Amino acid sequence: MTAAPSLRRHNLDQVLRHAWDADVFTASDTIAAVGLTRSTTIDVLDELTARGLLAELPNARVGGEYSKGRPARRFTFQSTAAVVVGIDAGRGHVTATVADLRGGTLATSRLAVDPELDSPARRRRAGEAVVNATLTRAKRSRAEIVALCVGVPAPVDRRGRSPVHHDGFWARMNPDFVDSFASWAPMVRVENDATLAAVAERAHGAAVGCDDFVALLAGERFGAGISVDGRLLRGAHGGAGETVAFDRVEGVGSAWGLAPRVVDAAREALASGTLPAGSALSGMDADTLDAKTVLDLAAAGDAGALAVARSVGPALAGVAAVFGSLFDVQRVVVSGAIAAGAGPIIEAAVAAIPDSLHLPPPQIVASTLGADIVSIGAVAAAVESARAHALDLDVFALPEDRARA
Repeated sequence: MTAAPSLRRHNLDQVLRHAWDADVFTASDTIAAVGLTRSTTIDVLDELTARGLLAELPNARVGGEYSKGRPARRFTFQSTAAVVVGIDAGRGHVTATVADLRGGTLATSRLAVDPELDSPARRRRAGEAVVNATLTRAKRSRAEIVALCVGVPAPVDRRGRSPVHHDGFWARMNPDFVDSFASWAPMVRVENDATLAAVAERAHGAAVGCDDFVALLAGERFGAGISVDGRLLRGAHGGAGETVAFDRVEGVGSAWGLAPRVVDAAREALASGTLPAGSALSGMDADTLDAKTVLDLAAAGDAGALAVARSVGPALAGVAAVFGSLFDVQRVVVSGAIAAGAGPIIEAAVAAIPDSLHLPPPQIVASTLGADIVSIGAVAAAVESARAHALDLDVFALPEDRARA
């Protein structure tokens, strides 16, 4: 008798997993996908419909698809039955996205914050304000949130908390969001931003189907989300992927990302007078130069900008070599806004990666997910949580269970 509930739950999980990814489907489609008997399948479909996770559509005869015989019952997943929220709480901004249960964006809002005037209380208020604004824009309510995920530029442990940092930076970036949003959603997840970049790459980007990879947020500072054997690494304090150790790696020298390295290389080329004749970089003000300008010129074929971008390649090769040697990853994905212009840097890195690793060197590829990658990952992580625990949520309880509650 004790096995019945667990078997029932297993059947519900199987059918819901199929339904979550399907469009319109019938009982026969479900049987083919999950291998249950017809009577069990129909029973489970009816329960998921009663829970509000599925909707039964008008039969196919009404739709003009059947003229003879008994029409098949048709179902669809109720992706708008609740919402998830993904938050990118970056150093200088807080961005919130409200999405349906499949991750489809319903609304997004962004709020700039001054990191120099920041405090834990201000950051908590900013997070709550931007989520409220986004819910209003999406015409949804707090009561409809089933999962919420926040990405922060700080290590995050299994409980959603960040360790003490010598200057208090991590406490400002993650002012215990797991507590401040606890009353907003039954499931709250706080993650390091690079970890969410890895979630995004695995779900939608350059690491789909890849179990062993690093998502390297490579803009202002390097941050790494590491997947080994299909599992994201966290560490005792959430510090797996922290890159301060690069201060001691020859050829890399620091955790500074590709953007400041490109600017430094361009300024050195300007100061030394080594830019080729005709390069648009020659006439630029070194003090106002930024990485995007240099990489845009490189993409347009400017010889000086190309040389500058390529000069940064060996440092990226060193970073990839460290991750390849330590974790035996198959791929290093250069992620974030910098990825759009990182082609010349990656080409030079591939050429420079050492052949003394003994292991096959990791591929170095550019992400296609752009500057919103942490938001994309936060939504994907919230959807993961909702999928894993939907049957345990009060909002999807059976009507009689809700009535008793």
